[in-house]
Amino acid sequence: MDAEIRESTVGGRVDAPPSKSYTHRAILAAGYADGETVVERPLVSADTRATMRAVDAYGGAVEETDDELSIQGFGGVPETPADVIDCANSGTTIRLVTAAAALGDGLTVLTGDESLRSRPHGPLLSAIEDLGGRAESTRANGQAPLVVGGPIEGGTVAMPGDVSSQFVTALLMTGAHTEGGIEIDLETELKSAPYVAITREVLADFGVDTRSSDAGFAVAGGQSYAAADGRYRVPGDFSSMSYLLAAGALAADDGLEVHGAYPSAQGDAAIVEILDRMGAAVGWNREAGVITVERSELSGVEVDVGDTPDLLPTLAVLGAAADGETRLVNAEHVRYKETDRVSAMAEELEEMGARVEETPGSLTVHGGDTDLRGAHVDGRGDHRIVMALAVAGLIADGTTTVAGAEHVDVSFPDFFEVLAGLGADVQTTG
Repeated sequence: MDAEIRESTVGGRVDAPPSKSYTHRAILAAGYADGETVVERPLVSADTRATMRAVDAYGGAVEETDDELSIQGFGGVPETPADVIDCANSGTTIRLVTAAAALGDGLTVLTGDESLRSRPHGPLLSAIEDLGGRAESTRANGQAPLVVGGPIEGGTVAMPGDVSSQFVTALLMTGAHTEGGIEIDLETELKSAPYVAITREVLADFGVDTRSSDAGFAVAGGQSYAAADGRYRVPGDFSSMSYLLAAGALAADDGLEVHGAYPSAQGDAAIVEILDRMGAAVGWNREAGVITVERSELSGVEVDVGDTPDLLPTLAVLGAAADGETRLVNAEHVRYKETDRVSAMAEELEEMGARVEETPGSLTVHGGDTDLRGAHVDGRGDHRIVMALAVAGLIADGTTTVAGAEHVDVSFPDFFEVLAGLGADVQTTG
């Protein structure tokens, strides 16, 4: 599917989409629990459906209702799946449920699409083996398909922190159901640290205690998962909100309001502070959960995306519209997402007339030397690239056609409908 975006303005009020990160963790936490948990206002998307399928495969059950998920847990003892678990394009799913498989007596086989099968899992596999489980890559390269089994009893593992914070999340969630708990010693600096904070927040909401130390993180064994009153509500997603806020800063002459933006552990809430640094007219009423933003003259800034890798595509577009130079640094790990997002944004923005430079760990956008023009660009099969390029299309001269628009289903299924509802001249074809 293609999306065609013409230069246009946006404005009005919009509700923040539910958080993908919290939804993934809540679904699996409910799966680890005994009995039924209701997850309120979840994000139902291609990625989170993959986690739902895994819970089903492990002996739980997930039922969708109007704006809720009713989840019957497998009580921390996953059944051996009757078939391969297909994690599709969801890196969060495969990492979190790989660790869950290490609690079972039998073997679980996990795989995904071509993009997912190129992503690294080696440190997590090594950790499971160090804990006494079986964890193999069928191609012996640390990539899916994976074969995993247990049961592990707990212990201490050492792993790098600069490949993926999801490895830490996976072990913390699993460790609560081991006999001895799991202690994780990080050998390098932890990248994307706010995502571990999200995990610990969700676990606390399900009654599971974790702790941090100078060395890393730990979770005691013998714990059980139980949400208060059997219900958990998913907060709004700042990663998805970033596209709406960027659209407001670039094209909302009369202002844009985003509701449901309450404070949480999400690192991508930094988008508000970054917009402010760039000179945007942006305000956040945290108590009311409302962010307001309007079209502004922006100036380039330097942003360390070590903890906020999902913001890089959005920030690259903002940089293309800003005066001066925008430098996005500490970005090495952003190359190991659904696609290499550093190169993808560099190449596609160049196609639209931007002047950019990339190094292994950075992306620099020269907004002062850029006049965006409509072009045919490739979303690279990556939901975040698609949405960022669509926002760029709002201020590009002419028509921007983004190929692969259907991939927004990963995290923001109604993105284009929401954008059109705010006044954007956008249509999808094919």
